[in-house]
Amino acid sequence: MPVADRPPSAPAWRAGGRPAPHGPARFELSQRGHRMAQPRHESGQGKRSLRSAGRGHGRRCTGWMTQIAASETEMNGQGRDNKAKVVVAETGGARDRIWYARGWDGMPLAASLQLLAKNRFAIAPSRLGMALVVLALGPFNSLLATVQRIVYGRRIERTAIRQGPVFILGHWRSGTTLLHELLALDPEHTYPTTYDCFAPSHFLVSASFLPALVKHVTPRRRPMDSMAFGLQRPQEDEFALCNLGVPSPYWMIAFPNRRPQQLEYLTLEGLSLEARRRWQQTFIWFLRCLTCREPKRLVLKSPPHTARLRVLLSLLPDARFIHIVRDPYVLFPSTLTLWKRLFRQQGFQVPREEGLDELVFETLVRMYEAFERDRPLVPPGHLCEVRYERLVAEPAAQLERIYRELDLGPFDRVRPGAERYLAERADYRPNRYEISDHTRQLIRRRWAAYIERYGYGTTVGA
Repeated sequence: MPVADRPPSAPAWRAGGRPAPHGPARFELSQRGHRMAQPRHESGQGKRSLRSAGRGHGRRCTGWMTQIAASETEMNGQGRDNKAKVVVAETGGARDRIWYARGWDGMPLAASLQLLAKNRFAIAPSRLGMALVVLALGPFNSLLATVQRIVYGRRIERTAIRQGPVFILGHWRSGTTLLHELLALDPEHTYPTTYDCFAPSHFLVSASFLPALVKHVTPRRRPMDSMAFGLQRPQEDEFALCNLGVPSPYWMIAFPNRRPQQLEYLTLEGLSLEARRRWQQTFIWFLRCLTCREPKRLVLKSPPHTARLRVLLSLLPDARFIHIVRDPYVLFPSTLTLWKRLFRQQGFQVPREEGLDELVFETLVRMYEAFERDRPLVPPGHLCEVRYERLVAEPAAQLERIYRELDLGPFDRVRPGAERYLAERADYRPNRYEISDHTRQLIRRRWAAYIERYGYGTTVGA
């Protein structure tokens, strides 16, 4: 992978040398494209069964087709109505059902009240039922959390994280889930499951009985693609932090019309000492809970961690990092689709999409300003970089390279499970995207540093 010898300076990550904003992201841009480009195929990750790892199972699905127009936002403050358009021909994704469990259902009462109160209870009438369910489950979650503290509290406090965790870094939709699932196949690794992350305050005492009940109200596919979804599959630990009451940029999923939210928690910069201490303590407590259950090397994946290298290294100096990058001309429309689907299925509001494209542009810039600034802090041999396109073309070879470069042990113990996993997802049908010529130009301009840094200037998308 082409990687510059030295990361670009921070201002280079902003088109035209724009200075980094000190407040919330500014919403500007987008123009109408008149000629649609040929469809781009997203070679996205597909989840199938993790039976070889003894964790859960998946199901083959048939796709269904929809088309979604991207958000329309004003540009330049000049009064012209200029719009960008992304058309998505989707091959999968869970249809929403009113009885599905939501990502906030595992919150203790104090955490759910905090989330709702911070957003002034700005709940759409059509989503009141969802909010009432979350509040009704709050006392139940609080009770189970108390039981876990009584039963496991001292054991959790004494638990040490002896092996440096493996953190999978990269922007949303860049292939982090595929990497997470592959690394989870290693019998010497452990990881947070979807259930752990959606019930983080009590999973040690409730995992033996609640998942059997909750699985009947859990979708079998993710909302944004045809990858399998399940309570025992690997999941982002950022959701655990949300459900433990820690502020997160993911609060915008619950209240999409009040975005951006808690962007200071993307990088953990600008927080008060007390806020940062609380984040660190909650994060380490959750990792101790996971290690208490299974004392193996943790494999963690959350895109926001890409911007938190400095903090993660201060907490876990022996950590390993795998950083994955992807063609930005696929990354942009895929991320738009992700947020739109999550807002619709998990939000307490009927989402408006104005400014969403600018949020996607700005978040990547903020994320990689922090990442490129702090990557020199990572010790030699603790960071491996992967190109998504090569991972899907030669997954076994790339996974073996990761094991070798990060000294994760013999790859032979993983190879059989990885081969079975890859064979099961061989028929995965990725989403397809069409973006206007002008949207392509915006991506090239706004993400110029990412394109240059990671060698995407000569891709078909460019």
